[in-house]
This record gives sequence, structure tokens and C-alpha cells, in this order.
Amino acid sequence: MEFGNLREEIERFTPFNEQEEADKVFMIEFIDNNEDYLTRNNCVGHFSASNWIVNKDRTKVLMIYHNIYNSWAWTGGHADGEENLFNVALREATEESGIKKLKPLYNGIFSLEDLTVNGHIKRDKYVSSHLHLNCTFLFEASEEMELRIKEDENSNVQWIDIDKVVELVSEPHMRPIYQKLIDKVRNVID
Repeated sequence: MEFGNLREEIERFTPFNEQEEADKVFMIEFIDNNEDYLTRNNCVGHFSASNWIVNKDRTKVLMIYHNIYNSWAWTGGHADGEENLFNVALREATEESGIKKLKPLYNGIFSLEDLTVNGHIKRDKYVSSHLHLNCTFLFEASEEMELRIKEDENSNVQWIDIDKVVELVSEPHMRPIYQKLIDKVRNVID
């Protein structure tokens, strides 16, 4: 699949559930009404990309322990002006976990989420509460690959049993998102 026209990619996206249907509509409207939807200059919200990285057997998920949120989380980050969110997802996976070889398991955006981000301190500067309009991509990676911590963002990287993910996440609003991703992997991917 060609990546680069985010609005078209989101229009082509087939929602899995009611949450994705609503978030798809919101994202398209947000793009249509905001020139700076790809940058943090938009303090109401901006696009981000995340990764749901599973092992070959689909029994584990690669996660980081996020320093700001004090929770296990997927890898991902801000678009920062890049419209090709697939490339953003790949870059963030490598930066945050050290993983270098990812096999795409889905042709296109795997999941959509409009996520709230509470105000926090990052690099000694206050960041106001805002939205992440997030596109998630699905990858497979080998558990044998070397992992590394990105100390300014996370304090741990590890493969977590897919059935333990939701109970290990300390952010209540992320539990339904991760459960949805688990369900989608089981129902959409062979």
C-alpha cells in the first residue's frame, strides 16, 4: 500500500467497532478543519502513530514501560509534520525499543484511536492536555532480536504475554484500546 495521503488512508480504513467508526469521522473532520493537524503547534490535537508488535505465534506483544505515563505501553510517537505515518511508526519502534526488523502484518492502518493526553512535564517544560489522533500499525517481530531502552522515554522494553497486557497497563483509558487490538489480532489476522 502507498502511504502519504493520510486523509485518503483514513477514508479507506474499515472500522472494527463503534469506537473506530466515531474516531474515523472525527479524524477526517479534524484534517479538513486544521491546517496544522500533523504538528504539535496544534495544541488541541495532532496526529501520532503507534505500533502493535506481536511475535510470530501472536502470543506476546512488545511493549515499553513509559516514563511519563508510568505504564506499560505500545511504541509510537508524534507525526511532527510527517504525513506518512507508516514511516513514523517504524522510526518510533526502532527508537523506543531498539528493534530493527519489523514485518508488516496488515496492508494499511490497522487501528484508529482518538486518545486524550493529560497535561504533563516533558523535558522540563509543561505540555497542556490535548488529543492524539492516532493511527496504529500491526507488525510481527522476532523475540530473538536485541532490545534496548530509550532512557529519556522508557525504563523497560520486553515481550509481554498477550493475555496479561490489559492487567499490566496502569492507564485505565488505554485498557479498552489494548483489548480491542488483542481482539483484532485474533479476529482479523490469520
